[in-house]
Amino acid sequence: MRLNTSIEDIPNGTNILDIEVPDELRKRVKTGIVYFDDALGGRGLTPSMVTLFTGTPGAGKTTMMLELANSLTGNGGNVLFNTAEESLFQLKMTVERLQLKHGFSAGQETMVPRLLKNCDELRAAQPDKPFVLVIDSLQTLNDGKYGEHNVNNKTAERSLLMITEYCKSTFANAIVIGQVTKDGKMAGANVLKHMVDALITLDVERKDDDLMGCRILQTEKNRFGGAAHTFWLAIRERGFQEISRMSVT
Repeated sequence: MRLNTSIEDIPNGTNILDIEVPDELRKRVKTGIVYFDDALGGRGLTPSMVTLFTGTPGAGKTTMMLELANSLTGNGGNVLFNTAEESLFQLKMTVERLQLKHGFSAGQETMVPRLLKNCDELRAAQPDKPFVLVIDSLQTLNDGKYGEHNVNNKTAERSLLMITEYCKSTFANAIVIGQVTKDGKMAGANVLKHMVDALITLDVERKDDDLMGCRILQTEKNRFGGAAHTFWLAIRERGFQEISRMSVT
């Protein structure tokens, strides 16, 4: 199910002041997690927004996204957490450890066309709720260009493009975890960073003695709310807790 955004109907040369923005794009989606909403400029997710969420191994990216999915559901959202990094049994045990109470839809699809079909079905079942797709992780996806089991070094790029086009045509949101190497470099081409609306990173503090071991959440790019937001978070048995921040909001 797609929306007719009518972007192609806007004549070339139209004055920007004469363009009418669809009402759906003005309805921000609060995640319910204050530091994450503030990392996006203080108003949460913008409909149609695709966020790439990267960080060093072991920083807690999956844990943070589980908390986020749970909070979004509690705030009235419709969330699909799709993982191929862990089994659903492993995911459930983490949810139990974090004592999450609201839950969310879970899936393990790796083929992007089928994943987006699953999204359509969930959106159709709850059409009045904002839809958010969380993917763990981009590197596990297959766009299907070379069949069910064959990928190449452009597969992640093609998969992200399909997800981006889906969000732009449905006003859905996607947060896509992107894996990085041990030295913190992103796995995959830099072009991925330019394909998304926001880039948020989660790393481990190793320089400041007072904050050693804390997680650093940073907004490196945000088309809808500005960047340069930095948050230091402690990670506990039941998830993240904000310790300090340096933010322009």
